[in-house]
Amino acid sequence: MSSERPTACAYTDYTPGESIEEFPKTGEGSSGIERQVWDALYEVEDPEMPISVVDLGLIYGVGIEGLDGKTNAVVTMTLTYTGCPARSMLKGDIREAAASPDGIDSAEVRLVWSPEWTLEMVSEAGKEDLREFGLSI
Repeated sequence: MSSERPTACAYTDYTPGESIEEFPKTGEGSSGIERQVWDALYEVEDPEMPISVVDLGLIYGVGIEGLDGKTNAVVTMTLTYTGCPARSMLKGDIREAAASPDGIDSAEVRLVWSPEWTLEMVSEAGKEDLREFGLSI
């Protein structure tokens, strides 16, 4: 029996994310251009249900970065599961929304998998929307 400790798979990032208690992220407390980006993201709906991606808990954060005199919005998000067939469409819709406020020159979307999305990340408004849509949660 080997005394070596097992090592992590080289293809998977095991860096833990934020605690699930920190979710859902809603942009509460944000202001200025960041608030405008959050407001734009509220307008993006899941392609399968008429529910905001923010209320679904898919948005993990919004950052505003300046580079070479340009303002870039960075949206960190996840999906409900890794095989989501709407991945490209959602990322495109979110990137377009994040770039829409005046003062934003570009936007990028960073897809993360930690922490794993769960129903606990859905906002209360999102849960109510899911019930109205006909889902039992």
